[in-house]
Amino acid sequence: MENESYIRQPIVSVLGHVDHGKTTLLDYIRGSAVTSREAGAITQHIGATEVPIDVIHELCGKLLGGKKFHVPGLLFIDTPGHHAFTTLRSRGGALADLAVLVVDINDGLMPQSIEAINILKNYKTPFVVAVNKIDTIQGWKRVEGGIGRRLEQQSSRTAQIFDEKFYEMVEKLFEQGFSSDRYDRIRNFKKNIALVPISAKTGEGIPELLMVLVGLAQRFLEDNLVTERGPAEGTVLEVKEEKGLGTTIDVIIYSGRIKSGDTIVVGGKNKPCVTNVRALLKPKPLDEIRDPSERFSNVKEVSAATGIKIAAAGLEDVFAGAPLRVAGENIQEDIDKIKNEMKIDIKTTDEGIIIKADAVGSIEALANIFRDVPIRKADVGPISKKDVVEAGTNQNPINRVVLGFNVKTLPEAEKEMVSSGVNIISSKVIYHLLEEFEQWKEQKMKEIEEERRRELVHPGMILFLPDCTFRVSKPAVIGVRVLAGEIRPEQKLMREDGKTIGKIKSIQVEGRNVEKATQGMEVAISIEGATVGRQIKPEDVLYVDMPQEAVRKLMDMNLSPDEQDVIDKVVKIKRKSDKFWGT
Repeated sequence: MENESYIRQPIVSVLGHVDHGKTTLLDYIRGSAVTSREAGAITQHIGATEVPIDVIHELCGKLLGGKKFHVPGLLFIDTPGHHAFTTLRSRGGALADLAVLVVDINDGLMPQSIEAINILKNYKTPFVVAVNKIDTIQGWKRVEGGIGRRLEQQSSRTAQIFDEKFYEMVEKLFEQGFSSDRYDRIRNFKKNIALVPISAKTGEGIPELLMVLVGLAQRFLEDNLVTERGPAEGTVLEVKEEKGLGTTIDVIIYSGRIKSGDTIVVGGKNKPCVTNVRALLKPKPLDEIRDPSERFSNVKEVSAATGIKIAAAGLEDVFAGAPLRVAGENIQEDIDKIKNEMKIDIKTTDEGIIIKADAVGSIEALANIFRDVPIRKADVGPISKKDVVEAGTNQNPINRVVLGFNVKTLPEAEKEMVSSGVNIISSKVIYHLLEEFEQWKEQKMKEIEEERRRELVHPGMILFLPDCTFRVSKPAVIGVRVLAGEIRPEQKLMREDGKTIGKIKSIQVEGRNVEKATQGMEVAISIEGATVGRQIKPEDVLYVDMPQEAVRKLMDMNLSPDEQDVIDKVVKIKRKSDKFWGT
């Protein structure tokens, strides 16, 4: 039957912080069944590992209590990490039906774990937390059975350490907006995140993890897993050069069926590419590879959900994360659908930062994380000279920045950056990008504030120190202490009666000239137009003579209480002769 419907296995993505055990977990799951060498043993796909339901039944044994499942198994995506998660999308949402967040029980939630949680939250993907490395807890003994029974067999000290670390994680998840608990204590899996204690190294808890994943899929996802044997839809995992095959694409097919010879439409960097499937290739089981050049076996067709390598002409412009469709009778309709799927649906403004990333999904994840920052342009591909030039046209210096996630910076862009004053920040980790951007922004704001202060006449109040007259006039050179605010050369000074007494020509500290003197400093200043004994005398308090315009502008700036106090005094002095001065 051409379009009969069936339930496919759910696609499970594995995420987590570096070194928390994502790869070890997948290796254990694969190894546990590869060693059994039975029919139904785990099959390796391109970029994915399929664990059939009979293998899960065998691994979980008594835990299932004879329960039967309709899902045919689980398909784990083998490229762990957020990159794969954000890159792999189906019709604009996340490709994965479920996710496993692997967290080291000793480290708890690290920045990358929190980043992964935010991405899962953003895509509304149900997930389970695999609390890994329980075998490293002091005194831990490996015991068979469920987690409740295994904890009862540990020493009281070991059980206490486990509980402390475990509930610290529950607390941290609560801070992220999730209610969670040990899987065996949860009644409502829709409202609570299941935590499954495991050891990816020894295999403890992995049967329970598989059981929870299959249970969740059966209970909450079954309707989403119904697919027809119609034309396939999929997502490109990787674009690779293969010896003797040319450019090939590794694809996860999440719906329908694809056959050798089918016409396919795949997203390209500039426009969708239309080509015919020359070969569908699956990896041969390890024991069948006699010659490394024959790593793949040709298959005539595959159905969802599966990972497959496709050899076809004209795939050079295809990129990771691009959508794929088997073309129906109306190819133009499929081209339009793909164009629509590749649209980056984020709000841009005329003034804002520029974001470049490796895939559409990454851009959407970044746009969500940088949602409080105006974005001028967000695009897939390397950072080019054009991006730097465009960033340089922003009015606000804080927006003169290009952020790159998992992309290269072209040499001409680097050259342009040096001459244009635009900053390029790039990283392979989203939270590093955010951290560096925040640091740069803070630094830039300080520089802008400093620049504004330089342009403005700033409040300052000084005391003419007794016994510190070094020259009486032309210019007068005296010793002063800055009581509040700051003084700079070229500023006019006035007395407490409002009379202007001259202009600061230079400021010296220990014989060297300085650009400014701030609160608490004792310095020598030369004053043009003042004579000691006439206009000024020791122990006089002098103020920077501020124009009205400067006072008005300073009202909008972050002033210290002392600076504000000086301005208030200046305004009071000026208003003796002009009632409305400074308003």
